[in-house]
Amino acid sequence: MAARVSCLKPVRVNEISGAVVSSAMQVHAVLGPGLLESAYLAYLAHELRKRGFAVACQVGLPVVFDGEKIELGYRIDLLVENVVIVEVKSVEAIHPVHQAQILSYMRLNGIGVGLLINFKVKSLRDGIKRMVDGDSWEK
Repeated sequence: MAARVSCLKPVRVNEISGAVVSSAMQVHAVLGPGLLESAYLAYLAHELRKRGFAVACQVGLPVVFDGEKIELGYRIDLLVENVVIVEVKSVEAIHPVHQAQILSYMRLNGIGVGLLINFKVKSLRDGIKRMVDGDSWEK
């Protein structure tokens, strides 16, 4: 499980999530809406690293239940600077289950901000959902 950075100010978290959105828009402008999730994930990670951000891809997410750590194969698509989770999709429409997925990942990892980005849209602005879990993003 990634270490949670608690000394970051909300402005820093907002700057990071803003940079993720900007990077995603750059990737979408170049590639368009027709590729697989894995391609968008790789190019988005590359773009963020070019901008100087620490990015971890396909981060394993064990579940702790009743004091026992269980590896279930859950993976966070991107973890940026250990404070923003990014879930990449390339689907016809975002469904409530996609939102529940990223919210669960955020809670299991103690991360307060997540971005659900669906690249299979004409305008990426319509494919971005920012999620905040409580007020933990302020800490």
